[in-house]
This record gives sequence, C-alpha cells and structure tokens, in this order.
Amino acid sequence: MLCGYSYIANGYYNTSNLNSKNIFPAAALHLDLNYFMSTNSSHQSELTSPKGRVVAVMPAYNAASTLERTVADIPTGSVDEIVLVDDCSSDNTVEVAKRLGLTVIQHEQNTGYGGNQKTCYRYALEAGADYVVMIHPDYQYDSRVVTIAVELIRLGISDVILGSRIRTRAEALEGGMPLYKYIANRILTIVENMALGQNLGDFHSGFRAYRREVLEKIPFEKNSDDFVFDSQFLAQTVRFGFKLGDIPVPVRYFEEASSINFKRSARYGLLTLGVLVQYWGNRLGILKSEIFSGNNQYLVD
Repeated sequence: MLCGYSYIANGYYNTSNLNSKNIFPAAALHLDLNYFMSTNSSHQSELTSPKGRVVAVMPAYNAASTLERTVADIPTGSVDEIVLVDDCSSDNTVEVAKRLGLTVIQHEQNTGYGGNQKTCYRYALEAGADYVVMIHPDYQYDSRVVTIAVELIRLGISDVILGSRIRTRAEALEGGMPLYKYIANRILTIVENMALGQNLGDFHSGFRAYRREVLEKIPFEKNSDDFVFDSQFLAQTVRFGFKLGDIPVPVRYFEEASSINFKRSARYGLLTLGVLVQYWGNRLGILKSEIFSGNNQYLVD
C-alpha cells in the first residue's frame, strides 16, 4: 500500500540503513531528571535519571488525536530523544509530531506493525541509545512509568521490562478491556509463561523497555512485519538468555486507542502458539528457525 506523502527535503536525515524513509530529526532533549519521593516530613530520597542515553520510540499509525497526550505524560528529562515512525497514516500524525519537536521517520509505504518496530529499533541503535523504550502513541498506556522501567534495567535487575495491563481482573475490565481480549490474554499469557519458563503478568503489552544489548543480539530483522512480531521478540529474548521483568501500567481503552479486531486477534493468537512450537523445536534441535539462528553463540538451553 503506497503512501500519499511526498518527499520533504528540509531537515532530511540521511543514514545508510534507513533508506527510503523521510526523517526529520529533532534536537535531543538533554534535561536532568530528579525525582524526589518523600517518606516523611524530615526525610527525602532522590532518584536520579538513568545513566546512559534513553530513546523512546513510537510506532505510529493514525495517532494524531492521542499523540500529544501520550508525549505530555512522559516525565520531563526521562528520555533524551523521542522518535516517531509513521507508517503511512492518513491523518496529520506527522504534523503533530513535528510540532511537538519529535524526531519523525516517515515510511513511504505501509510496512505493518512489526515492520514499523524494526525501523524504530534500527534508528535507536544508530542514534546511540543505551536504553530503548517503546510506547504506543495511542494514549492507551500510562507513559509516566518510563523512568521506573529504565531504572530497573540500568540496575541490572532485568534486560527487558514489560508494562503489565492486568494487575487484577476487575481493574482491567473496568479500564475498558473487552472481555474476549481479557480471556484470550489470560490464556495465552499462561501458556507462554509455561512454555518459556517465565512469570510475566502480560505477554502482550505495548509498553516495553530494552537494554541496548538485547536489540544488538536478537535478529529482530528476521521477524514478521505483522503483530506477531511482539511474540517472536519475547521468545527470542528468552532463547538468547536475557532477563525479563514487568511492572504494572495503568491502561485506557477508548475509541481512539488502537486495537485489532476479533479476526486478527484470533490469527495473532494462533501465530503466537506457532512461535512457541518454533521455540521448543529449536531448543530441542529438531526444528531450524531463522528467528532463533542469528547469533548461535548467545543461545541458552
């Protein structure tokens, strides 16, 4: 599907690995972060900004109505750069992002959700990110927890942090999560935890933070360009020996929030189960899979 956007010469950022994209780099944000958490009137502890460069990436498609609210919730100084990759939106997502001062990468054709993430991570690595946070720009996830996610990685507690939408059943449903999605999420997450030896609350979150080494070692370019990219990526992180963790993230479901329909959700679920079969087939040495064969020296049995 070709996009209607034309090339814009001013501000074009040229990199060898980001051909066929229109990129509008914004000045990086270099604000010092100081969070003060009071325990009583006489004592105050300081949480400083994570050492290292933090890049927030936003895979976007028709996010004009929610982008500004999403960006506004990111704690001041918690990230050094915010990059939005527009996947051929039909609204004015690009214009809003540029007005907000974000770095904008504009796809010439629609690449899909997974394809969009590939561009996000490719750019973040080239931009020198030490930590990468993916935030959906549809204002569904509470981006105020960015600093907490990155700090857990910086401390070496985890290499990957996921935002869990499901702290309790009541909270998830009251937040607007459709019942069929809640049930499917619970079933898939239980199966994935058992198959991958994890104990995560939500395997299908759109809020994720990574250490740079995760993106360097995992062959994510071989993954699907569709939604199952996320399931493949998490299976890869386990196969390559990285530590996964999660934190609760308040979530909002409303009309403008992106969501896939029942048919695509069912297909996604079946493909996710297929990823688990690939994972175990590769681990047992009976099935070769490109997504697990990028850097064999890092594989963990």
